[in-house]
Amino acid sequence: MTRTPPTVIGRYAIFDRIAAGGMASVHIGRLLGSAFSRTVAIKRLHPQFALDPEFVAMFLDEARICARIRHPNVVPTLDVFDRDGELFLVMEYVEGESVAQLLRASRVNGQVPPPSVVASIGSGMLHGLHAAHEARSDTGEPLGIVHRDMSPQNVLVGTDGSARVLDFGVAKALGRLHTTREGSVKGKFAYMAPEQIQGNDVTRRTDIFAAATVLWEMLTTERLFHAENEARRMHMILHEPVRSPSELAPDISPELDRVVMRGLKRKSSDRYASALEMAEALERAIPLATPRVVGVWVGSLLATELASRAVRVAEAESFSSTTPQAALQSQAARDDDVTVADPTLLDPASRTQASSISVSKSSVPNDQERNSTRMRGRTRLVAAAAVVLTGTLVVRFLLPGAAVSSGGVAATSASAIPMASEPSVPVSNEPPPVTQPVAMSAPDAAASADPSPRSPAKRPPRPKKAVYTRE
Repeated sequence: MTRTPPTVIGRYAIFDRIAAGGMASVHIGRLLGSAFSRTVAIKRLHPQFALDPEFVAMFLDEARICARIRHPNVVPTLDVFDRDGELFLVMEYVEGESVAQLLRASRVNGQVPPPSVVASIGSGMLHGLHAAHEARSDTGEPLGIVHRDMSPQNVLVGTDGSARVLDFGVAKALGRLHTTREGSVKGKFAYMAPEQIQGNDVTRRTDIFAAATVLWEMLTTERLFHAENEARRMHMILHEPVRSPSELAPDISPELDRVVMRGLKRKSSDRYASALEMAEALERAIPLATPRVVGVWVGSLLATELASRAVRVAEAESFSSTTPQAALQSQAARDDDVTVADPTLLDPASRTQASSISVSKSSVPNDQERNSTRMRGRTRLVAAAAVVLTGTLVVRFLLPGAAVSSGGVAATSASAIPMASEPSVPVSNEPPPVTQPVAMSAPDAAASADPSPRSPAKRPPRPKKAVYTRE
């Protein structure tokens, strides 16, 4: 299967889409660093919303709000950036799937999730909600966050067995940049509390109603408020009686029934006062499955999907490891437009070749370049030696005895190139006879033909020196 080439924006490479919603899509991403890289999830606002100031403000709110929520049961926000009118939210990548996907697979396979697994996921979801409800500003003031869009799509269960809440895109908080228009409704109707549908003030108990709806559906694998249209659905939430989970799944205990049904009370004051209170009630009602058991259940239910996702993540990680990081980052920094990487970098058949080409061009010379460098070095060394040898021969031929003097070119040459030792002979005043060498180099011939005062035939007589002979 041919993969879409990644888009490189700044220090991030954006790969395949793994989820999509009404406001944005989520992609596999890689943080490209010179020292290390990291797999992330990148949320990309749909282009039709990027030009709407209201949606842009809402999207920026999500980043600002999520940055204040620090809890293991909340997907953390790592970064937010914009490029060419698009907005991107960088989140931690979690290996797992949403509750919506898990429920869909359960229906297809005809498998009802074990109540202990549901209770464990529900407990994590409620603890994450409580962390959001209790989040505070930099000055310590309560932010008053209400998710307002709790649904199976916004609860992620990892293969590590932990449930995490995500997507605070329509959350309400004090001091938001975006102000909801009066009377407008945000969220999914199937999980809205009565007060939210009626346009009244929403509180943390509004999220408790939605969380109880998610629990009900996980226990039964059915839709709680299923209707042919939204008007009918709203009527069901506001007026029709709600069946207990045990009516559809007899193995559910009465204690677990009571926890879920209290969370579904139409009057908000009749529900739990906080998500933490409901989580504690859930943990008392039934023993929770361990994270290992939950992770095994997720992996067995969606083995094919998770394996396919793992291959796509591996491709993204291979891309960042085989591509010169400095080149990517410098190119992204130079270009104002979106930079599209070479699609051959994702092709397994050409990945090794692309890697070797990139490395050889960036820092390491190839074999041909290394051989050429060695040959040039050897040529220079031979040429230097020839020059030194030629100069030495000329000096020794024209100036006998100069090689034993201190300093000068001849002394340096003699020390650089060892000459054969000669016997000591007396020095006479008569100039030595001029003899033509059998094989003379061009410089030697030119020197011997030069009638300058340095010619041996016209050299002034040298003073006599005492000659010592060994007895």
